[in-house]
Amino acid sequence: MTSGDLLAARWRARSGGAPTIADPTPGALAKRLTQGREMQAPHLDLIDAAFAQIDTGDIDRLMVLMPPRRGKSRRVSRWGMLWWMARHPDRRGVLASYGSSLAEEHGRWIRDTIQGTPELGLRLRGGSRAADHFDFAGRDGGFVAVGVGGGLTGKGADLLVVDDPVRDREEADSETMRRKTWEWWTDVATTRLHPGASVILVMTRWHEDDLGGRLLAQERDQWHVLSLPELAESADDLLGRELGQPLWPARYSLEDDLRTRTAIGGRAWNALYQQRPAPPDGAVFRRGWLRYIQPRDFGPLGLVAVSVDPAVSDGAAADDTGIVVSARGTGPHEQDVLVLADATTHGTPAQWGRAACMAALRWEAQALVVEDNQGGQMCSFVLRTAWAALEAEGRAAGCAMPAIVRIRSRDGKRARAEPVAALYEAGRIWHAAEHADLEGQMLGWAGGGSSPDRLDAMVAGVSWLLRLGRQSGQAGKVVDLRLAAR
Repeated sequence: MTSGDLLAARWRARSGGAPTIADPTPGALAKRLTQGREMQAPHLDLIDAAFAQIDTGDIDRLMVLMPPRRGKSRRVSRWGMLWWMARHPDRRGVLASYGSSLAEEHGRWIRDTIQGTPELGLRLRGGSRAADHFDFAGRDGGFVAVGVGGGLTGKGADLLVVDDPVRDREEADSETMRRKTWEWWTDVATTRLHPGASVILVMTRWHEDDLGGRLLAQERDQWHVLSLPELAESADDLLGRELGQPLWPARYSLEDDLRTRTAIGGRAWNALYQQRPAPPDGAVFRRGWLRYIQPRDFGPLGLVAVSVDPAVSDGAAADDTGIVVSARGTGPHEQDVLVLADATTHGTPAQWGRAACMAALRWEAQALVVEDNQGGQMCSFVLRTAWAALEAEGRAAGCAMPAIVRIRSRDGKRARAEPVAALYEAGRIWHAAEHADLEGQMLGWAGGGSSPDRLDAMVAGVSWLLRLGRQSGQAGKVVDLRLAAR
């Protein structure tokens, strides 16, 4: 028995009737009706599989979080809705989007496809053929399209699809608009669901408290979530991708993604493309405190340090190793620090040791700062081994290895971070560029428990440079004044 036959058998067992069409997924229907011209990709296969689970009753809440222009709306709101209605002509589908015109556009495509495809077994009832509302002749089912915020009085749903409930950044950042969207969801949309109805939310993330974010915070265990970042960033990637691999490389290459990230900035990239929106303000750091300056405008650099927050475990599931390059200023910026680069990496000790040493070579650092709290002796060994390997390759020929500074703190994470946050607020810490991932961790940290890798590395480096580090009279030598000795 094929997977399609199995799905059809399960549907018959649940509903007591044969499906109107045999296509087991929306993608299969699209392939058949377009003679294979409709786009297909592994991430769309995941959506197809989730639709099949909705059809069999295995799941009833599906959340699809993906970057823009990756085919999610076409697969869910068009082919998915069409496929579901063709299989359930006596049930009602409702599609909502941020504006009624967009919802009607999807409805018009579905209506026109039904009228031009008799083999679907659906006919529109006379006098009920509007793009935003049509019924099926001789059946009880039909379709309704509305804008998020619009009324649904008298319009019950067996399948509710909410596609792109957020219009743009201005709307996403508006607390008033987020509250109105949530009230529409709780007071209108969910109250119009028929018993046994299914719900699909498909969106690109904009804000940590957007509709998807609030549902994840309050009802995570009720939803089947397909969260697909543009660039893979974890070992449990839903597509099994290597770290950094694009979502749809046949259409959008890594070079395309890097150009997009540069064009839109780190905050928008992390939200729209990586599905990791960061709040404007965190519990300790605030976005308004971030200041940017070109190194040439900052002036000559004084002491340069590469601070390292090593992962405590190894393997694919381990955390990243935070590696941040910072420099003390001179002249007018003598009391300031410039955060030059975020070289954080994911890998074995040999790999992160090499990355830290390469960063030290790139920025001519005088110090490699590591915490004694996290196996300082082991870190020192890793860094010395990595430097020796670079010397053997000729990459570090003629370069003195930076001093390894092991610092130990008796304070907790927040106690260490708050003085650095005060320095940001006072305008004494600058960024040489938008370090989107570092800044995302700074603004997203709630201040409790453990702090993220990049943030830990930055705090250690800045603290040592501004309060504790000084260069001795001997060239290339750095005196280690430990955090414990305040």
